[in-house]
Amino acid sequence: MDTLSYLAYGSNLWPPRLAARVGPVATVDRVRLDGWALCFDKRGADGSGKCTLEARPGSVSYGAIYTLSGAARAILDRIEGVGQGYLGHWLEIENRGPCYVYLAEDRWRQRDLAPFDWYKALVLAGARQHDFPPAYLSQIEAVAAVPDADSVRTTRNQGELDAPNK
Repeated sequence: MDTLSYLAYGSNLWPPRLAARVGPVATVDRVRLDGWALCFDKRGADGSGKCTLEARPGSVSYGAIYTLSGAARAILDRIEGVGQGYLGHWLEIENRGPCYVYLAEDRWRQRDLAPFDWYKALVLAGARQHDFPPAYLSQIEAVAAVPDADSVRTTRNQGELDAPNK
């Protein structure tokens, strides 16, 4: 079976969310991404801000590397909306090699967007799970979030947040 290294930095940092999407996953490594900034300005299908990474000298972000099968990548490509907001890229990670990552297309970025509170909570839970530095956690905590008016979507996503992390 073909496998690849996948770099998660947003809501897919939270293992139960990623597992709900593609099946069981195992974290391979936690990585520091020098020269990359975490942004919440990718316009999601629900109109809220989603995460992307932006190349920005002097910035630092963090991510988790998972091993995915080719079939899991195809599922995730569909869920993430490859070609409809995100593009799949290969990013060379020092001491790890190439990792597959989703980066927002410029035309899908909107600087004044805010994430829904449940989305920000998923990102933060994943960052804590992977033991990212306190300063980075504080940076995520400082992002302004808004409530989601769709109670069904909120309940569904809160369920992923409340799922046991195995």
